Amino acid sequence: MKLGSLKSSERDGTLVVVSANLKHAVKVPQIATTLQAALDDWVDCEAELRSVARLLENGQCREAFMLNPKILHAPLPRAYQWADASAYLFHVELVRRARGAELPPELLVDPLMYQGGSDRFLAPDEPIHVSEEAWGIDMEGEVAVITDDVPMGVSVGSAANHIKLVTLANDVSLRNLIPKELAKGFGFFHSKPPTAFAPVAVTPDALGSAWRDGKLHRALHVSLNGDEIGHADAGTDMQFGFPELIAHAAKTRPLSAGTIIGSGTVSNRDRSSGSSCLAEIRTLELLEKGKPTTPFMHFGDRVRIEMLDDDGNSIFGAIDQTVVKAEPFG
Repeated sequence: MKLGSLKSSERDGTLVVVSANLKHAVKVPQIATTLQAALDDWVDCEAELRSVARLLENGQCREAFMLNPKILHAPLPRAYQWADASAYLFHVELVRRARGAELPPELLVDPLMYQGGSDRFLAPDEPIHVSEEAWGIDMEGEVAVITDDVPMGVSVGSAANHIKLVTLANDVSLRNLIPKELAKGFGFFHSKPPTAFAPVAVTPDALGSAWRDGKLHRALHVSLNGDEIGHADAGTDMQFGFPELIAHAAKTRPLSAGTIIGSGTVSNRDRSSGSSCLAEIRTLELLEKGKPTTPFMHFGDRVRIEMLDDDGNSIFGAIDQTVVKAEPFG
């Protein structure tokens, strides 16, 4: 089952069930008006949503309409919580090496995670507004899951049952602002502008055999200005699966329905798969050539993030954004 949120005058959008091929959709106000409302009452809503999804696939929904991806917001245009991990250790090693930071001694057993801004996410086609190119504008291609209510102290085994939806994210980073922020000891803030998400979120069962061990085993295609920079497999080299990440997040607090947990930048040690962010490329250049030669993104650059099935069809739809100079306010 695939779900999305239409852009609307309401902050949380309008929930739609989307066909498997992403070509048709139908509103379901009789079930829930927003995805957040459906997640709040998932036990009762899921079966009804799946029933509509079956009718949609069979061409039996009279209210169905042709879907233009540009009318979709992020599946959750805002969320009660967005917690992003860094579960690909090769990526962690590279970016920390680039800024001269030591690796945490517990890196192999204790996930890295930060709490990001979740009051306003970007639609998949919404521009990335940044004031200064000098801030080091970078994309970060990620996989993310959306949960129902998760109790505090949940076990890893039980955490898997709380994964209700899977999607993709572009966790934009302003790399040149990160070192000074982390030096303060309080983590990311200015260096993490709003995150963008793919047009739809998908139930794990709809991903077939690609979803196993709490990981999504498919290539994440990331391109810049039409040139692919990476197609790293999201299941390979993921040190912690999503159940482990959820259990980590819920160690000292419950997680409300609609919590989004990110994987961190998808990265493979096999460099033939490329990279899902520019920071990795620049660090490898630094190590090999003595200095990075690939620039961070400029105004006008376009980033695309997408995952395809075995037949080359888009699973989640594409994140397709252009970097735009932010206009001064006030």
